[in-house]
Amino acid sequence: MLDVVDLLEQIVGIGKDRTGGYRRFALTDTERELAEWFDATAASLGLSVECDRNGNRWAWWGNPADGDAIVTGSHLDSVPRGGAFDGPLGVASGFAAIASMKDRGVQPVRPIALACFTDEEGGRFGLACLGSRLMTGVVEPTRVLGLRDDDGITLAEAMHAQGRDPHLVGADQARLADINTFVELHVEQGRALIDTEHAVGVGTRIWPHGRWRCDITGRADHAGTARMVDRDDPMLTLAALIDAAHVQAGRIDSPNRPARATIGRVQITPNAINAIPAVVTAWLDARAGDEQTLTALVDDIARSCGVSLLAESSTPEQTFDRPLAGHLSGLLASAPLMDTGAGHDAGVLSDAGVRTAMLFVRNPTGVSHAPEESAEESDCRAGVEALERVLVDLSLTRT
Repeated sequence: MLDVVDLLEQIVGIGKDRTGGYRRFALTDTERELAEWFDATAASLGLSVECDRNGNRWAWWGNPADGDAIVTGSHLDSVPRGGAFDGPLGVASGFAAIASMKDRGVQPVRPIALACFTDEEGGRFGLACLGSRLMTGVVEPTRVLGLRDDDGITLAEAMHAQGRDPHLVGADQARLADINTFVELHVEQGRALIDTEHAVGVGTRIWPHGRWRCDITGRADHAGTARMVDRDDPMLTLAALIDAAHVQAGRIDSPNRPARATIGRVQITPNAINAIPAVVTAWLDARAGDEQTLTALVDDIARSCGVSLLAESSTPEQTFDRPLAGHLSGLLASAPLMDTGAGHDAGVLSDAGVRTAMLFVRNPTGVSHAPEESAEESDCRAGVEALERVLVDLSLTRT
């Protein structure tokens, strides 16, 4: 039997940096090493493996051509300096659950697949859930193939370097039609479960969220010779923007009206210690419990510091299948129903019409996207048990 803790240990060193966090970016040698682990683990279970034209990997138990499949999975990539559980826990748990089902002699009446979506975090090219968005047709290939990483390499160029054909990416309606239900297991990103007796919760929805770019121009000059009164320093506007994001979100945020705003990425030109910048580009990540609150939050941030914010991506509320969520909660001993401010491939598939659910495994630190992200071994195993119960329930009946 495969153990989820052992599976995670097998990849613990892949992409780990000196900070103790992870840098697992799409279309890199690190991603290839993780893909080799995925393929080898699938082969050890007798699963057939394929990589679709968008770079998503699938491990199949049964014949994909039969359709009506039950799919679980997540992703293996990370944000810069990310944690060990965000994504990999869902993939490793899928392998462990399938292994247990096989050991117990379960005979599903429909195919089961474990999916590993590429570039869920958008850590390299800036667009989250890239693999699932391409598969569902949410984004046009012509738009994304020109995206550039910090070294100026386009997505198309990176695909060529890894032996993939960028001309093949795009909507895959045939694959979507083959999926009956998608269930994503994920480490909890927050502390909703920590004070409960439950190691596993059931997702209900994802808050509306988006990313906005702000381009701030100034005038480049020498840091040692330009008088303070003569300067046109865009960093001052950046400081006001950072403060506005914190203040405006904090003004709104409450248990009944959640709001979040973060300036998490900045590019400075020329980015020299002894030079006043010419241009600063900053990215705002904003989320809220409802669309009206999110719109008001972004407008208030822009207005308060006098900047323009250009929407680069905007995702409305994504709701998982409510009857299914209620059913899974009952199946898992009244597991708590939870919403989340974090985006997931499950939300993209839900928007595409796939019946979708999420399971969250308790995180004692509440921290995510950082090395402190955590889950107790006992809770990880409880997550596998819950996922197995769900897969058995869904795969032994036809609806």
